Amino acid sequence: MDIMLPIFIAIIAIIGVIILWIISTQRKLVVLDENVSNAMSQIGVQLSSRFDALTALLDLTKGYDKHESETLIETVKARRSIITAKSTPDDVLRQEGVISEALSRISIVTEKYPELKANQNYIKTMDAVQTYENMVRTSRLIYNDSVTKLNREIRMFPVSLIAGILGFKQRDYLEEQAGKVDMPSMK
Repeated sequence: MDIMLPIFIAIIAIIGVIILWIISTQRKLVVLDENVSNAMSQIGVQLSSRFDALTALLDLTKGYDKHESETLIETVKARRSIITAKSTPDDVLRQEGVISEALSRISIVTEKYPELKANQNYIKTMDAVQTYENMVRTSRLIYNDSVTKLNREIRMFPVSLIAGILGFKQRDYLEEQAGKVDMPSMK
């Protein structure tokens, strides 16, 4: 009986350590997963702000090419969706595609009407669109960095065992959009 007590205590201690490790691992995975979700939400905020600036830019083009700007405004409204923490990289790429298409069409309008490029409101609004574009780029970097940390942790043994059991899955990276249109020139 005296020999059984130390073995029993050792088994309880080992089980306790394993349970504490599982709890610690789960908490770390939750933190990493939330960082990815937060980064995606930040991208959504920046894209929303960029859409707002783009809409203001489209309003400025109304005075120059009413038909083109109204068609474009309707297209943007119809194809715009909100990016949330649960959005996927494909959702982001679709929204960036809408913005790129709108910017290329605005570029065509500004080529037809050079005085639009000289308009101070147009210049300020284009600066705002560019600022939000830079913020989206930064947010994309943060998102991809967060995804790297989560994916790395999920793939490493023995955490991979616990991650699978708890339902944590690897996330996709945000890839650079193929054929992305540059900002229209203000020159």
